[in-house]
Amino acid sequence: MSATPGFFAPRTVLVGAQMLFVAFGALVLMPLLTGLDPSVALFTAGVGTLLFQCITGFSIPVFLASSFVFIAPISHGVQAWGLPATMGALMVTAVVYVVLAALVRWRGPGFLHVLMPPVVTGPIIMVIGLSLAPTAVNMAMGMNGTGEERLFAYGPALTVSMVSLATTLLVVTLAKGFFRLLPIMVGVLCGYLSAVMLGMVDFSVVTERAWLAPPEFVLPTFEWQAIIFMVPVALAPAIEHVGDVLAISNVTGRDYVRKPGLHRTLLGDGVASVGAALVGGPPNTTYSEVTGAVMLTRVFDPRVMVWAAVFAIALSFLSRFGGLLQSIPAPVMGGILILMFGSIASVGMNTLIKAGVDLARQRNLVIVATTLVFGIGGMVVSGGGFTLQGISLCGLLAVLLNLLLPGRDPVVTDLRQEQAVVEDLIEHSRSKARSKD
Repeated sequence: MSATPGFFAPRTVLVGAQMLFVAFGALVLMPLLTGLDPSVALFTAGVGTLLFQCITGFSIPVFLASSFVFIAPISHGVQAWGLPATMGALMVTAVVYVVLAALVRWRGPGFLHVLMPPVVTGPIIMVIGLSLAPTAVNMAMGMNGTGEERLFAYGPALTVSMVSLATTLLVVTLAKGFFRLLPIMVGVLCGYLSAVMLGMVDFSVVTERAWLAPPEFVLPTFEWQAIIFMVPVALAPAIEHVGDVLAISNVTGRDYVRKPGLHRTLLGDGVASVGAALVGGPPNTTYSEVTGAVMLTRVFDPRVMVWAAVFAIALSFLSRFGGLLQSIPAPVMGGILILMFGSIASVGMNTLIKAGVDLARQRNLVIVATTLVFGIGGMVVSGGGFTLQGISLCGLLAVLLNLLLPGRDPVVTDLRQEQAVVEDLIEHSRSKARSKD
């Protein structure tokens, strides 16, 4: 690791602000999609990052914020049981995440691979992206996420959403240097400006607020139906987490799976998500956008993430800033989400390809095909007051099929397949950066 200035040095502070800037677009987009308060999400991202850093001994340069895995489950939970009960279910889900950390410590990092090899994780990740595709399209056309209510006229909505999408696409494909890490931020800004020009922005949510005020925290309640629905979703962020830890290890040249250990990083995510649910925030996960910024800037000092967390907490108390975020029209987000949700699905497909999952084998084909159709088709299993659907159902289905179907491949007790996927993605990113710069 290269020499770094002190904690209070201006460079450390500024780089910390820069890291929050990189994560900001995705951080606030998730709560806006699910109806949560973006100010609370900022607060819990900051506190969650601090908790993670404490648990891992301030050794990993990562920033935690809103997990997109939970968009559909939170939206359904709020609609079915209300926000407090959804927060209670998320808290229990985060506790399950902590239990996974304990199992990883007991059985080793390869335990997650045994439970969730690429033939399981690939289709689950694809379902996360593809099942949300209708939400993105509905919002892009001026409706709410379910398509049940028209919020804006079709013509202006489509114009704004295509401005957001086109801007994001251009930044992703053409931008150079640090600028290419900000596709969501730039897309939101351009889409928002076009919405202002078309008279689609209601500024009353900004002007009616005080300048400074604490976030509107929500305490959890506990309903067993909501808990049963939400708990299986814990499998999906575990998949995401392993990839993120391997990625930051590759970028920094340090083996974080060994030290501080995957069990500690999982525990950090779990505790951060417990804290988030306690006050009404979305579950946290490590952010790949920030990993990209670390790769580009070569700043490996975890203290910059502490400053990013401090800035996030400070912003959460700027009430008018939170109102400004809530004034972003749905078509602005819809245009960006078309690309984002498609990208998530593509990551799942790449997981299958790079891990060499042979879909000519009937066993593999059965797992992938059934998981995809259950998830994308909207299969619901209910009875006795409980419901399983979406990621919850797909996660359980894929894991059980892999464990129960005959002809299972020899058990791999390490993460080399996942490591190969991550290394390929990072090398591709580096090659792309070199060709542009």
